[in-house]
Amino acid sequence: MLKKLALALLFVALGTVTAFAADVSGKWTASVQGRRGTQNITFNFTVDGSTLTGKITTERGDSDISNGKVDGDTISFDQVLNFNGNQRTISYKGTVDGDSIKFTRTMGDRPGTEFTATRAQQ
Repeated sequence: MLKKLALALLFVALGTVTAFAADVSGKWTASVQGRRGTQNITFNFTVDGSTLTGKITTERGDSDISNGKVDGDTISFDQVLNFNGNQRTISYKGTVDGDSIKFTRTMGDRPGTEFTATRAQQ
């Protein structure tokens, strides 16, 4: 009987952890300062369990999100870009706080860029 109770508590605890995962599905926007001025970015996130997918839209077009993960209030994903046959990967890591995500964006060995995205009003 004690084993059954312990097993039931384990399932409840695991379900609670999943319930506390950040809900980032939907549209988010940000303005990021870069070498070429301000870049406006739109993120369209879809979450399935701990997997994050979607698209990133900038003035240069759309890119798919790859390697996306959600772990509690932390999200991470990559954006792969191709410039004249050269492939570059930009990695994003963010912490969700309600309707904002504080991101750090890195590419290669360059210093990271910090910015905040906000949930778009529907």
